[in-house]
Amino acid sequence: MIDDLFAGLPALEKGSVWLVGAGPGDPGLLTLHAANALRQADVIVHDALVNEDCLKLARPGAVLEFAGKRGGKPSPKQRHISLRLVELARAGNRVLRLKGGDPFVFGRGGEEALTLVEHQVPFRIVPGITAGIGGLAYAGIPVTHREVNHAVTFLTGHDSSGLVPDRINWQGIASGSPVIVMYMAMKHIGAITANLIAGGRSPDEPVAFVCNAATPEQAVLETTLSRAEADVEAAGLEPPAIVVVGEVVRLRAALDWIGALDGRKLAVDPFANRILRNPA
Repeated sequence: MIDDLFAGLPALEKGSVWLVGAGPGDPGLLTLHAANALRQADVIVHDALVNEDCLKLARPGAVLEFAGKRGGKPSPKQRHISLRLVELARAGNRVLRLKGGDPFVFGRGGEEALTLVEHQVPFRIVPGITAGIGGLAYAGIPVTHREVNHAVTFLTGHDSSGLVPDRINWQGIASGSPVIVMYMAMKHIGAITANLIAGGRSPDEPVAFVCNAATPEQAVLETTLSRAEADVEAAGLEPPAIVVVGEVVRLRAALDWIGALDGRKLAVDPFANRILRNPA
């Protein structure tokens, strides 16, 4: 029966590389293409954000190579990782480059794929569920809701140098995006929230931090823009985390389905006595 699920799916050929998204954590969020790659790969080059339970699905004998990058910690250079994929493929391996979330959403998958093109290595892209959507869903926070927003902005909290990106138009995002989802933003959350407030966002606007999303260690902190930095420090939370700013955070009171499984009573109307304006 299990084999029937994979019948007709493509083969991971020797000398080729698949760039695959593993989703935000829960192995159940792997796609069939991702699971199919795990069953075939000779070498799996994986990120730090790939859940170990996903790696347990690798075929017996597969070699696991860690290539995780974490801000502020010793990490392999991106160029080295990209060239390692080329080296492994040219040695005749079936190579799986497994990334947390989606390889093309702040995952450097584009850089690695371009290196494969440069060296004429065959490859396939397998999308995954990005943490900015799937991780928030596991926290009971939808990125869109008809009564709140018709637009959402995804951004990274630091650039290649590890600093807050100076090319982001914070004024434009603050004034034009009703919901903002941020990756790798916890380290610079004080500067980021100050930029958003300076751009016109209310200091009382709701913010949520979702750490270790879609794993048994998931932790969620609800706060406000003005309190975000202090509350994160007081809670002792650490990355990896997804940060979301906007009125959709209030929906968690009604949609925290994991909390409901543990006995939380969900709100029938999370927007009771509150006037919402759809800004986009």
